Amino acid sequence: MSLPWVEKYRPRSFKDIVNQEEAKYKLASWICRRFRAPDAFCKAWAKVQAKEVEGAKAVLLAGPPGTGKTTLVHALAHEIDYEVVELNASDVRTSERIREVVGRGLREGSLFYSGKLILFDEVDGLNPKEDLGGLDSIVDLVETARVPIIMTANNPWDQRFRPLREVSLVINVRKLDEEDVVEVLRRICNAEKIRCEEDALRALAKSSNGDLRAAINDLQLFAEGKGALTVDDVKRIGERNPQLSMFEVLDRVFRARWFDEARAISFTPSFDWEQFFAWAVENVPRVYKEPSAAAMALDRLSKADIILRRIRTTGEWELMPYMTELMLAGIALVPDKPKLPRFFKYQFPQRITLLAKSRESRRRREAVVDYLARELHVSPSYVSSELMRVLSVVAKKNPKALEAIGRAVSISVKDVEGLL
Repeated sequence: MSLPWVEKYRPRSFKDIVNQEEAKYKLASWICRRFRAPDAFCKAWAKVQAKEVEGAKAVLLAGPPGTGKTTLVHALAHEIDYEVVELNASDVRTSERIREVVGRGLREGSLFYSGKLILFDEVDGLNPKEDLGGLDSIVDLVETARVPIIMTANNPWDQRFRPLREVSLVINVRKLDEEDVVEVLRRICNAEKIRCEEDALRALAKSSNGDLRAAINDLQLFAEGKGALTVDDVKRIGERNPQLSMFEVLDRVFRARWFDEARAISFTPSFDWEQFFAWAVENVPRVYKEPSAAAMALDRLSKADIILRRIRTTGEWELMPYMTELMLAGIALVPDKPKLPRFFKYQFPQRITLLAKSRESRRRREAVVDYLARELHVSPSYVSSELMRVLSVVAKKNPKALEAIGRAVSISVKDVEGLL
């Protein structure tokens, strides 16, 4: 089995990125004016001279899903020989965690690159009110960092993200038109030696609605392993809904009746196999009341988990298709499969809820302990074992002490109280 074509044919340089010239010129102009970059690259691409480019301390790439925002950043890093320190801002939610990950990445020298570049992907996934100082921490990092910081967002225009926009050069990554998508699909067909009808490529491009990632996934689904692709092959794709909730993903898998139908779920842009695994494990016994059907589905999930462990241990990511097919088709195609009612209530995984709560609680406690250890010049273990009990007594007599700690570590007073 081959790698996903989205990764196999991901552009490695600016010239390979289709029809985003304005975004490429602005991004190159910013990097060349503020940081080290090869002369040849700057001469070819740094063509924008404007105060907003020179004065910006970071870049915010804005555009719909599948337009190549992340690809643009990795292509830039390849062009200027920088290593990318990448964080998904919707997952890294606390100021402490951001400082930890970014700080570690910048402290560790790069043996094979000329410099480092920080990428915050999906930065609009942060909730400024709930994510424990994450947004403020990114703004502080932008103000002080001596390395390039680039962020991506689908919709950064919300008023909440105004602080980010004020310190950043906002570059719009345009939605690709049908001709752009067809051109990329045609290149892939030629590389894979597949005879693709022009109308078939246009059908895929139209259904993707400008989402190139989705169009490439669809092309792989219908053309991989075949010598030709016709309009009839893609007729059943219909109109794409590019983003599905996990409830919808799970429902489609359990209702799938053939292999390709289940496998196709892995090509949807919103598919998250780690989340799906947790949902599937909890819901298989609810859907398959027959013990033999449930046992077979869970056995296939366990085999997928074994493959995942091997991937993480050895880095053999070419095994990923086997894992996803075992997860999807493996639980969809079982003997004596029951017919689901029109509406089925799936259970949100309690494991995810409990882990999220305990993880955030641990992070908050660590933030308070580390802060007190620094301020009092003692070890974190001493604070944790001895001083936290003292703090609970102090808080009863002087509630303002908790307010000071909360402000210092970007945690509410109520949350600080909950840690004592």
